[in-house]
Amino acid sequence: MKKLFLALLLMLPIMAVAKNPIDAKYLKGGVPEENGVIVFRKSFSVSDKQTDQIFSTLYNYVSKVVVGSAIQGHRTRILSDGKEDGIIVARVEEYMTFGHVTFLSLDRTRFIYQLQAQVEGNKVKMSISQISYYYNEDRDGRNGVTYKAEEWISDKEAINKKGTKLYPRSGKFRIKTIDRVEEIFENCMNAFEVKSKNVVED
Repeated sequence: MKKLFLALLLMLPIMAVAKNPIDAKYLKGGVPEENGVIVFRKSFSVSDKQTDQIFSTLYNYVSKVVVGSAIQGHRTRILSDGKEDGIIVARVEEYMTFGHVTFLSLDRTRFIYQLQAQVEGNKVKMSISQISYYYNEDRDGRNGVTYKAEEWISDKEAINKKGTKLYPRSGKFRIKTIDRVEEIFENCMNAFEVKSKNVVED
């Protein structure tokens, strides 16, 4: 009986995805692809600051993402500080939680991605790529399953043929990923006090 109860708790996020109306931003086109590779991008302009000031603010923001998101003891770090080529690159491994966390229910995955940021004049360019997930691990971090984003949250893999619904299991990953990416980009814009009107479409 206890195992059945736990199984039902873990199914709640999946059932929620299946029953609730899906916002259009999570459907077709919500996860952008470039030559079969998932890459999220955001560009925006910053006024009234020199390039070196913009770079300093951007580096501080990426550093905060790394420190704030890191899973203790794992491999989150800045790979390149951008001093040579102006391109900041970080590898981030953080937890992504589905639904409510209780003592009996902990449905989460490791969300692993590469964050790249650079400055060109007064423009900030950001991208999130090389996304993968490590899911259903034991409490000691073992025996999980790795999913690459291209094989799990792409339009082809996560949306039904009619383009109207998300598949329940991969759909929750897609929703959480889109939300987290939007949060990272939005928080970066907030660090510069940039409004949406200054977003640049490449």
